[in-house]
Amino acid sequence: MTPIIGFAGYSGSGKTTLLEKLIPLLKQKGIRLGLIKHSHHTIEPDKPGKDSYRLRHAGCAQTLLATKERHMLYFEYPEPERDEPQLAECVAQLDHSQLDLVLVEGFRDESIAKIEIHRPEYGKPLLYPQDPYIIAFASDAPAPQGCHLPQLDLNQPEQVADFILQWMSGSASEITGKS
Repeated sequence: MTPIIGFAGYSGSGKTTLLEKLIPLLKQKGIRLGLIKHSHHTIEPDKPGKDSYRLRHAGCAQTLLATKERHMLYFEYPEPERDEPQLAECVAQLDHSQLDLVLVEGFRDESIAKIEIHRPEYGKPLLYPQDPYIIAFASDAPAPQGCHLPQLDLNQPEQVADFILQWMSGSASEITGKS
């Protein structure tokens, strides 16, 4: 199975900004990346009036739009009371033969390895004390007293990339000298 690492933090903590910087760094190292992002908002990635939009809205449960540059697979869930998406279901939809690593933004409560993204000035609670799956703490300030997780500088995406590469090789403690 493809390794999966999540980025957990409250809205506005900088998860997307970090990932925007991190993805090119990992790609430069030859890592083929997949990304799953959870959103609480309704999204419409297609344009009304386009053929794909019209055909999708005609009633298909699944639509694959294919071009030479990319494929986009749409799943339609007409039940308005549908539960939140399940990470395992999303992971299963990826083509793992083309991936070395899956990055996950959101799905904060899932039982996967995660890096906590935290900005103390936002006043949000810490996640790591209640989440045994958090393997590192990334912040723009020193980690709280007593935090024994590897500490990463949120403003140094190269450091976060190095940590992930070490984690993938099974030796993440080497980067910070902590276990």
